[in-house]
Amino acid sequence: MYCKVKVVPGAKKESFVKKSEDHFNVSVKEPAEHNLANKRVLELVAEHFRVPYGKVRLVSGHRSPSKIFRVDD
Repeated sequence: MYCKVKVVPGAKKESFVKKSEDHFNVSVKEPAEHNLANKRVLELVAEHFRVPYGKVRLVSGHRSPSKIFRVDD
């Protein structure tokens, strides 16, 4: 399954908002440096879908606020 995520790094508080079945808005406290924000978003996506961390992969948008993740069952 693929899901699209719009990320806001460096936010004051974390949030995970479901816009539709496969679209999410995520705010994380980590800055967009050294892949810190991407790692945290990956953890939150894995938590939401209740899968292990290793089952989620960032497919597209490594340096963009709009990202596509693949979640394996």
